[in-house]
Amino acid sequence: MEEVLQVGVDAQNKPTHRLNVIGFHCPIPVAEAKKALRQMRNGEILEVLTDDPETYHDIPLLMMRSSHTLLSIEKDAGEYKFLIEVKQ
Repeated sequence: MEEVLQVGVDAQNKPTHRLNVIGFHCPIPVAEAKKALRQMRNGEILEVLTDDPETYHDIPLLMMRSSHTLLSIEKDAGEYKFLIEVKQ
């Protein structure tokens, strides 16, 4: 069953960048997400795909410590999809 957590997201928020870290475990998904976000411009949206359950807690914590906005989290069959808007 798919679980979706949306935080102020609408149908217009489509990813401009995708990071697929399925098969990698902590700390790789978070480290790669941080690296990708540093290379992006204000207003762009990063989609992070992962199957590491730790990211369900770690990515939101990363967003709380940054200026970026977590738009949504989707969980489906052990995989997670995060949408993050770059804010600088």
